[in-house]
Amino acid sequence: MRITIEGASEEFERKLLALLAEHRHELAVTADTGWTVERAERYLRSLPAGARRFAEMVVADGDGYADADTLRSVLGKLNGPTVALSRAIPRGVKAGWWPEGTRAPVTVVYDPDNPSWQKAIGYEVSRGNVPVFRAALARLSPGTWGGDAPSAPTPATVGTGWAAMDDVPRALDILEEGEDR
Repeated sequence: MRITIEGASEEFERKLLALLAEHRHELAVTADTGWTVERAERYLRSLPAGARRFAEMVVADGDGYADADTLRSVLGKLNGPTVALSRAIPRGVKAGWWPEGTRAPVTVVYDPDNPSWQKAIGYEVSRGNVPVFRAALARLSPGTWGGDAPSAPTPATVGTGWAAMDDVPRALDILEEGEDR
């Protein structure tokens, strides 16, 4: 029998885990380590901007593969983004965002003709994960705007800062008062 439970309350989860522990010798419990759109979105949100752009270039711009030189030309050194990508997986396991054994979605490609020098020649995302991560990237992207928003403030209604007559304490006035004491 296979059971998938999503969105359960903490109380339900606690009771279910207690029941499973009671019958642990009769059961084989495995976790689904595959990438879902929700997991991919969480993964991408957890990345700093450079690493997120790196993943976007591999998934969206490169259709699952990006040449390392192309990535370097846009992002500079790849150490920062690749470290952030690799650290996101254990951080997500620790936070409970995905189960232990979840594989990194972006993997390095080395030159097979030069096994002694391991400089990356590219990075890839598996074909099965490309549509999942594309959907996650679409969720993260701001939508296109089709018209005016009646509630959106304009510079004319908001202003650009404090007016001379506004009752706002000035930093220098506060400092001068402190010196008088």
